[in-house]
Amino acid sequence: MFFHISLERNMQLHPRHFGRHVRDNLVAKLVKDVEGICSGRHGFVVAITGIQSVGKGLIRDGTGFVTFPVKYQCVVFRPFKGEILEAVVSMVNKMGFFAEAGPVQIFVSNHLIPDDMEFQSGDMPNYTTSDGSVKIQKDCEVRLKIIGTRVDATEIFCIGTLKDGFLGVIND
Repeated sequence: MFFHISLERNMQLHPRHFGRHVRDNLVAKLVKDVEGICSGRHGFVVAITGIQSVGKGLIRDGTGFVTFPVKYQCVVFRPFKGEILEAVVSMVNKMGFFAEAGPVQIFVSNHLIPDDMEFQSGDMPNYTTSDGSVKIQKDCEVRLKIIGTRVDATEIFCIGTLKDGFLGVIND
């Protein structure tokens, strides 16, 4: 799920970036450092939408660097248990498959794939129904349900299932 939140970060800026465009340099460094990272508490930072305030800088002794407190607004992505997501299958093996929904990697065990689907090995491993009408293989799109998440300091891991109503292959 996506959220629009306010965060704060202390940014260090080298003295060569001082001058008329110090604020622009701070914002550029903030975007470079923050967008795309994962905070276990808030989720993945998708985009910075605005700068609320830039505080007064504090000179670091001995280095010349200046630390600025910056308050900003951003869009974050954090998956929750019970959430329905659309994802792209990235790897299929006999244990299940991995799918990616944006920056989140989701594992779906073969026990959480419908019983009428069987693993087919070969040059393009896949899970196929007995009549061959539905295939889960690399690069196909699936709708799945998150049944568990584990949050680390820098990464979010998810477990998903296809054993529920209206879940499965969307586009192959």
